[in-house]
Amino acid sequence: MSIMPDSWIRRMAEEHGMIEPFSPAQKREGIISYGLSSYGYDARASNEFKIFTNVDNAVVDPKSFSDTGFVTRTQDVCIIPPNSFVLTHTVEYFRIPRDVLVICLGKSTYARCGLIVNVTPLEPEWEGQVTIEISNTTPLPAKVYANEGICQFIFLKGEGAPEVSYADRAGKYMGQRGVALPRL
Repeated sequence: MSIMPDSWIRRMAEEHGMIEPFSPAQKREGIISYGLSSYGYDARASNEFKIFTNVDNAVVDPKSFSDTGFVTRTQDVCIIPPNSFVLTHTVEYFRIPRDVLVICLGKSTYARCGLIVNVTPLEPEWEGQVTIEISNTTPLPAKVYANEGICQFIFLKGEGAPEVSYADRAGKYMGQRGVALPRL
């Protein structure tokens, strides 16, 4: 398994639509950086945020998920309450090749502020906007900026294609746009 370099990511994005919209260079002037890096792609957070709240005493149940525990906001800056959690999605739409697995890592700028990004792997032949989970581990409110970098995707190319891809299984999160809530 190999980690794919910037030249491969650029070619796959420009010739095969792997990342749309695609930024072929790091954008960083006065913002949290996004775009192509040496061995990855830094994606941007959208301006749609679903902030967890406990106004209605909702219970989080992945088998029977209710969105009553969220407040949805469309804004340029999201303030995450202390010890809380927010969902957003990438601005970019991804189309993962059949022989590639993608791993997501949080940006160090946010990590150094106590904000942890979690995304499950992007499986072979999955496509869509990626739902991003951001935890504020601090006892203070914290800001996240829309249309700026939120995480980095690392592309791992397998020695061959899998027998069964995410598309073959008709995965439940295939083709998602916007924030996708848990599904059973």
